[in-house]
Amino acid sequence: MDEVVIFGAGGHGRVVLDILAQAQSYTPIGFLDNNVQLHDRRVDGLKVLGGVAHAAELYAKGVRRAIIAIGDNGVRRDIARRVEALGFELVSAIHPSARLATNVTLGKGLVIAAGALVCAHAQIGDYAILNTGCIIDHESMIGMAVHICPGVRLAGHVVAESGAFVGIGATVIQNVRIGFEAIVGAGAVVVKDVEPMTTVVGVPAQPTKDAPSADEFAAMLAPIGADPRDPMSLQR
Repeated sequence: MDEVVIFGAGGHGRVVLDILAQAQSYTPIGFLDNNVQLHDRRVDGLKVLGGVAHAAELYAKGVRRAIIAIGDNGVRRDIARRVEALGFELVSAIHPSARLATNVTLGKGLVIAAGALVCAHAQIGDYAILNTGCIIDHESMIGMAVHICPGVRLAGHVVAESGAFVGIGATVIQNVRIGFEAIVGAGAVVVKDVEPMTTVVGVPAQPTKDAPSADEFAAMLAPIGADPRDPMSLQR
């Protein structure tokens, strides 16, 4: 089996290690984690080889595959891009008990945990996590670096945009869009669209604060020194 290094030696890293062991698709050679207290220790029998900066050395030694085992969406996406820039192939960890329709579309660098169910024509973007026992129903679209937590139920035609986080046990009815980097609280029942970068909680789910205005969005995305009112300045 091909060798793979796991980025992240925390709780999610232990889950990913177990998925790889169950699936028997890759041979993990070690963890990389920036927590120096873990360096040279073993997590579930696998050694923590160093920090993320150690990746280039592993690549030079012939390790070509990696998986990002970090729950935080932004950090996972950032490290995934850095690792790919070094030349690593990002592989996926899919538990053998997960059930995927034959016509789903899967991105790269995914973690699909035990008991996850992905139904017909669903599309799963790069670096996403479909955690334990979640349901992604027909024709739903999961964007890049989304985290669908354990026990979540998404009905058909749901869209979760890039960086969205859907908390444990939440339910989302059909045809709802969850905006980019939005957060759905644990146990929430979402019956209408969730604006980007908004947190919703409760039954039915309601925002805990107003979503940023269009100008505020532009300012958040603008490079330092750019004028958020000038679309061309945001491209420079």
